[in-house]
Amino acid sequence: MFDAFWQWCEANGALLGWLFASSLGSLVLTIVLLPVVVVRLPADHFVADRRARQARRSVAAWCWLGLKNLLGAVFVLAGVAMLLLPGQGLLTILIGLLLLDFPGKRALELRLLRRPALRAFLDRMRQRRGVPPFVLERP
Repeated sequence: MFDAFWQWCEANGALLGWLFASSLGSLVLTIVLLPVVVVRLPADHFVADRRARQARRSVAAWCWLGLKNLLGAVFVLAGVAMLLLPGQGLLTILIGLLLLDFPGKRALELRLLRRPALRAFLDRMRQRRGVPPFVLERP
């Protein structure tokens, strides 16, 4: 069984190289872009009223939403593949889920952000750049 696996790996070395490079690239991209995204989000991002904002979306905003969902789906599929192949599959799936728009997404995000360790990490990241911490309760 292991012999067949090694034969497959030797025959598909280029594919494994591309998968490794894309996995490494997604890790670097995550490390670089996470602080940028966290700092640019408004403090009330997770509790603001979404319906009012969605009602006044332009055509460009709807196109951006479609592209963001498509990218999120690609990340989820790549993450699932990385569960079996080299790469950080769970992190990639999480990034994909955060990009997708689906019912209950805000509740899931709030539940994650209410974890003390994650909340402290994000608040420190925002504080270093002079941005107020996230508001997780409606005023």
